[in-house]
Amino acid sequence: MKLSDYVAQFLAQQGIKYVFAITGGAAVHLIDSIAKTPGISYICPQHEQTGAMAADAYARVTGNLGAAISTSGPGATNMITGICCSYYDSVPTLYITGQVASFRLKRDMGIRQNGFQETDIVDMVKPITKYAVLVSDAANIRYELEKAAFIAKSGRPGPVLVDICDDIQRSDVDPDHLRKFTPDSPEPNDQKLSQSIDACIKLLNESKRPLLVLGWGVHLSHARREAQQLADLLMIPVTMTWGLKDLLPDDYPGLVASFGTHGTRYGNFAIQNSDLILVIGSRLDTHLTGTPFSTFARGAKKIIVDIDRNELNKFSSFDVNIDIPIHSDAKTFIRELILRQKKIKILNISGWTTWLAQCRARFSVSDSQDKQHHNVDPYLFVESLADQSSEGDIFVIDSGCAVAWMLQAFKCKKDQRLLSAFNNTPMGYALPASVGASFAIDKRPVICITGDGGLQMNIQDLITIIRHNLPIKIFLLNNHGYSMVQQTQEQWLDSRYEATSIEGGLGFPDFVSVAKAYGFDVINIIDNNELTRSIKEALSKPGPVFCNVEISPEARVIPQVKFGRPIEDSEPILSRKEFLGTMIVQPLDVSLH
Repeated sequence: MKLSDYVAQFLAQQGIKYVFAITGGAAVHLIDSIAKTPGISYICPQHEQTGAMAADAYARVTGNLGAAISTSGPGATNMITGICCSYYDSVPTLYITGQVASFRLKRDMGIRQNGFQETDIVDMVKPITKYAVLVSDAANIRYELEKAAFIAKSGRPGPVLVDICDDIQRSDVDPDHLRKFTPDSPEPNDQKLSQSIDACIKLLNESKRPLLVLGWGVHLSHARREAQQLADLLMIPVTMTWGLKDLLPDDYPGLVASFGTHGTRYGNFAIQNSDLILVIGSRLDTHLTGTPFSTFARGAKKIIVDIDRNELNKFSSFDVNIDIPIHSDAKTFIRELILRQKKIKILNISGWTTWLAQCRARFSVSDSQDKQHHNVDPYLFVESLADQSSEGDIFVIDSGCAVAWMLQAFKCKKDQRLLSAFNNTPMGYALPASVGASFAIDKRPVICITGDGGLQMNIQDLITIIRHNLPIKIFLLNNHGYSMVQQTQEQWLDSRYEATSIEGGLGFPDFVSVAKAYGFDVINIIDNNELTRSIKEALSKPGPVFCNVEISPEARVIPQVKFGRPIEDSEPILSRKEFLGTMIVQPLDVSLH
């Protein structure tokens, strides 16, 4: 059979229904084969970057491999930003690129390029993939595809790239005689894990102010149900990182709001006052901990569960002691801990839970810092959107203020999903990722939250939504500038908004007219009084909807920690003296009034 047909069949056998593909001279055979293969189809985005991002979101929603195809040279290099999204968020994706014919490769000639549009994409993406390989021999195709797929989904997941020469794609192969890949058996770690769990239970039973922290790794290990069971079992305060914010509904007992440099005051108070944190599936990056790391949960014993040993070892570089580092898959650890539930006897934490309840009541995430300005308060928008949304809704969120406002203020309902490229955070992710997410759920509705800067990055893929009549509801938070960066300029550069405002060099179109030109049903929201009615209208309309939400350029993310500061510096409402009085060095019954 033709090798490109074999590739298409392999993708279909992986359970991939849609491949996001932009054609080119070195990709025509791959795409033609997908078109002929039952059970799989290709979708044409308008840019290779958006194809890569759509594949990334497809994988996040399905929990299976996402896939994208591009041609050689610029087609391949255009995918890099999307590949980074998968790499830094550990998303299993398979990127396939066409390459020039094997007899045109420059190999070791010392020249920059031999074949037309030849680019050494494999070496370019090695630092941002788990595996990248050039296939210049047809006999290796089965081995390399099976190896790539296995690596993408095993251990800490991530992207892989297979670069296939054009002449190899059109060669003939006999599938029954192709070399196959056989993975090595993992080394057992049962005894060490058992000892670590026993030590973990001992610290839990001794704690007075415990906090369970659940991260994106819980989702990646397909342990969402088990994590909910663990939270029910432990009955201690629980918080989730942004990547897993959608795990528990907002009314879950003991739920603590988000923490970190762009988290909530309440969430940061909880972290900083805890005496034990059990962290499962989060690498605790500086966005969560502030800097230096030694100031994070400084009075708490720390138990960290991570599948990546390097993430556990990194803390020694910060001169920080982790009391119990546990190298384990999140699902395996949670299941083993639940099996030992009779040993767990957490006592005397009523003072802790009462104090946290007081904090939650006092420190609302939406103190509505924009009421003195015109247009829509972003925090009121997020609250209204949450109120009008339904159980099971999927939200895809862009970077900058959009993701901060949403993750600070959104109140999740049962089975909702909140997706973003949390660690790479490229402007322009939300629109193509919404396309990928919608195809992942058989073209059902998806809610896209983007900013004016982000939309401009990939605005061309508005036509992809219209072309396939995807019921994506786009909410454009239109504040006429890059306000997240403006906030940094206010902190460091005396509010000189160079390259972040219209006065500083930016230009923006009339988005309402642009959306209409693409064929969207358009809604315009210009003040807070219109929020409930207009959001309800946007969500209830069939088909694609574009909703322009006019946000004041002065609206900011509050609280926010200045870069380089510990998370207790999150612009507290309290005076500095009163704020420090709530720290762990004081009795828990300290008055908050």
